[in-house]
Amino acid sequence: MHSSFSNRNFDLRHCGSCGLSFIANPRTDFDLLYDAEYYAGRGADALVNYLGEMDNPRTIRTYEWRGITRAITSIMGPGGFRWLDYGCGLGGLVRYARTCGMPEVYGFDEGWPAQWMLDHNLPLLTRVDLETRVGTFDVVTAIEVIEHVSDPVAVATHIASLLKPGGLFLLTTGNAEPHRRRLASWSYVNPDVHVAYFEPRTLEALYDRSDLVPFAAGFLPGYEDIVRYKVLKVLRVSSRNWLERAIPWKLVSRIIDRRHKVTALPLARRRAPEA
Repeated sequence: MHSSFSNRNFDLRHCGSCGLSFIANPRTDFDLLYDAEYYAGRGADALVNYLGEMDNPRTIRTYEWRGITRAITSIMGPGGFRWLDYGCGLGGLVRYARTCGMPEVYGFDEGWPAQWMLDHNLPLLTRVDLETRVGTFDVVTAIEVIEHVSDPVAVATHIASLLKPGGLFLLTTGNAEPHRRRLASWSYVNPDVHVAYFEPRTLEALYDRSDLVPFAAGFLPGYEDIVRYKVLKVLRVSSRNWLERAIPWKLVSRIIDRRHKVTALPLARRRAPEA
């Protein structure tokens, strides 16, 4: 498949055994790919504008942040836990969760966004910092992260090592299963930056190799907002407004989830040590 952004061809392949679809020849020039232009919405993914949403009090991203926070607290309780947002971008979810009374929420990222977070005094942990925090987090999230990495086993294993035994791992990504037969035409496929596409069975296999135990969570509180954000993003709506608020999202989000099966992707917990 051809990318007009990179002006190059990518090879999309599929593993019939585990269900993973992946870009066989991904870009590896990450400093150029994930630069300031990317985070300003002028890079390989025109649907994201991280810089704009950090300064927009009406950003639709608030729905995702609120949804993730509600989903986490529905499992963990109202607070008192240590939470790492892995691949946090510019730290929007970290900032939002802290405004909700969760002081032990931190972000981890590298490259340009990490420097931006440091410049704006947001709570960022570096890779070196994480080496001293192995096994200390109650929750790790990876929001639209796993599809960006070419070695998901290494990333999932690193995440597992950061969790306490029994700690919760929640990720979001597209579910490739409903689109398997026409994957190349799925709107989520962006070969410049999305290099891996997961089905539920793929994530189960990934967790099994990474000291994580999958479990089905279903349509958690907050998932209505997560689906709402995804729909508005695809429609290129950037700010909350009266028109989108008139949509019956409780019903619409369920209908969309039945089609795209976002909530069919399992969550996981860190495997407890054997007695």
